Amino acid sequence: MGSRARSGRGGAAALFAAAVMVVSWLAAGVGAIGANWGTQASHPLPPDTVVKMLKDNGFQKVKLFDAEDGTMSALRKSGLEVMVGIPNELLAIMASSMKAADKWVEKNVSNYLNKGCNVRYVAVGNEPFLSTYNGSFLLTTFPALKNIQSALVKAGLGNQIKVTVPQNADVYDTATGKPSDGDFRTDIHDRILEIVKFLSDTGGVFTVNIYPFISLYIDPNFPAEYAFFDGRSQPVVDGSATYTNMFDANHDTLIWALKKNGYGNLPIVIGEIGWPTDGDMNANAQLAQRFNQGFMTHIATGQGTPMRPGPIDAYLFSLIDEDDKSIQPGNFERHWGIYTYDGIPKYQLNFGVPNSQIKRASGVKYLDKKWCVLKPTVSLDDPKLPDTVSYACARADCTSLGYRTSCGMLDTRSNISYAYNSFYQKNDQDDVACGFSGYATTTGQDPSTGTCRFGIMIEVDSAYSWKPRRVRSNYLLVLLLALVHLCVSSS
Repeated sequence: MGSRARSGRGGAAALFAAAVMVVSWLAAGVGAIGANWGTQASHPLPPDTVVKMLKDNGFQKVKLFDAEDGTMSALRKSGLEVMVGIPNELLAIMASSMKAADKWVEKNVSNYLNKGCNVRYVAVGNEPFLSTYNGSFLLTTFPALKNIQSALVKAGLGNQIKVTVPQNADVYDTATGKPSDGDFRTDIHDRILEIVKFLSDTGGVFTVNIYPFISLYIDPNFPAEYAFFDGRSQPVVDGSATYTNMFDANHDTLIWALKKNGYGNLPIVIGEIGWPTDGDMNANAQLAQRFNQGFMTHIATGQGTPMRPGPIDAYLFSLIDEDDKSIQPGNFERHWGIYTYDGIPKYQLNFGVPNSQIKRASGVKYLDKKWCVLKPTVSLDDPKLPDTVSYACARADCTSLGYRTSCGMLDTRSNISYAYNSFYQKNDQDDVACGFSGYATTTGQDPSTGTCRFGIMIEVDSAYSWKPRRVRSNYLLVLLLALVHLCVSSS
């Protein structure tokens, strides 16, 4: 448990704190916090299972990154408020074709509204002005936004459903570190303002993703305590305002940027905020629990920030781990979930519901209890061994291996076994996926140890009942493995 839990004074104090949090949520008029539901997973949980997880834990809203039929259908009549997303790769067609925008709204908004899906927002793109995109979506985002808004109006939904463009917090900055010196990045200043004006004119909201963890990850000099909400950090004083955590300061840097440009009252939604649990020395369950619980307790008061008092509308990132996400930003990208890939809570959170304990997914079905490991007879000096490990990690998920990660304590043999098992499970325990030139074998003894979990994959039918199956032909798998083994043998 995080330090906030450790500093408690017994069961009575904890119960009192939970009661105060509940009363605070209700008094402030704040609904249960929302969650981001991403689906970049090799074996995603069935949507009906995920919707039940959301409701069982008191979530009242969910943010999506697309509009997959299985996801949207599961949300019908759930009562959950939905922010549906348009991926960046669709911005060009939405920008250039009003007909395409009309069809998208008809298929992905009107259609599901009529079936009982409570769509409240359409997110046009996702962080399209992120600096690492090098301007790829600068020319298409605003035209796409306008066309989607026009399509909503044409469908009679202009007042019911609002548009937004989730932006990364890197679209604004402050040269001094003080929020009052904040403004939008000079290279996108005019582009952002045309979007801001449009959102203001149409009753939309400015959605921003704020990640204190990323600041800690990229800057070794970042004051770690400033990322959290315990008040332990050196405060930043900005005029009459005092900031003891990065979230408030970052949020108010945006407020100042909007205010300086004439839009200080534009509503703001926190589209993503969270903390990963693996893949980096600062990513673990203890810090994630500390951050996420601290954030929820912080906003439960309804006090807001110095520059924007009042309730804060936010979505935690994220609900479930996604093992197919790109790790270009860092190995932690696959570990943002409150839940593991199979719906097991990583730590406890109080969502403001009396006597609440975060509940695991129900009805999850697993493959057989067997793992793929390195044979004990294989010599670690075998020159062909590293190539088999590289092959496994490139096609599976080895992001839990590394310095001060959940599996960072493993010895060399166990590291290799972890890589083999990840590949084996991702390929549904296919026998040929535990070959590796004869170096591997299956075992019924769980090799998990300490914080390192050697997972067993969810049943294919359970995971893919709603999603088109990828080709997993045994013949193709055998062919691929034969080719890599041939390359290893000939080297």
